[in-house]
Order: sequence, then C-alpha cells, then structure tokens
Amino acid sequence: MHIGQILPLIFCLAVSVGSFAVSILQFRGKGPLLNNAYLYATPRERKNMDTRPHYRQSGVVFALIGVIFLLIALMIVTGWKWLMILVILIAIGSVVYALVSSIRIEQRRKH
Repeated sequence: MHIGQILPLIFCLAVSVGSFAVSILQFRGKGPLLNNAYLYATPRERKNMDTRPHYRQSGVVFALIGVIFLLIALMIVTGWKWLMILVILIAIGSVVYALVSSIRIEQRRKH
C-alpha cells in the first residue's frame, strides 16, 4: 500500500462505519427514518404510516452499503481486484432488495 491509497482507505472506512451506525439506529427504530416512502409522504400520511417495515428496509440497505465500503477498503489494502465483483453483486442485490421490499411493503399496506 502506498501513500496515495491512505486517503481513499480512510474515506471508505469512515463511510462503512457511518453506514453501520445508521443501520443499527434504523433497526432499532431510532432517529430519523431515512426511507423514500417516508420522506416523500405528506405529514398526514406520515402520521398514519406503520414505520416498522420502512425502518427495517433502511437498516438492511445501510448495512449492505457498509459491507460494500468495507470490501472496497479491503480491496485497497490487499490489492485483490476480484473483490470488485463481490462489491458489484452486493450493490445489485441492494437495489433489487430495495425494490422488492418496497413493493411488498406497499402490497401489505393495501390489504
């Protein structure tokens, strides 16, 4: 590892730790709900919204973001380029999870 890798490493580790911290708060239902369904809802809709599934969804997504940045930091330290494949797969999985879980949450809400 050379000097030009230290700043990206520190950045990735900081983003990873921050994402894990937000994830823990979301899983515990604490702090602001960082979810599009909640952020775009009207104040009236927010008042009547069951926030538990949205907190869970946000917790999972932030945990996956933490894993992604932790893997990138590991890639910086080790030089293992194959980790990028894992990073891409987890990123795709995160997007798919967010879409599918949003659809499921909406379906449950309508029933």
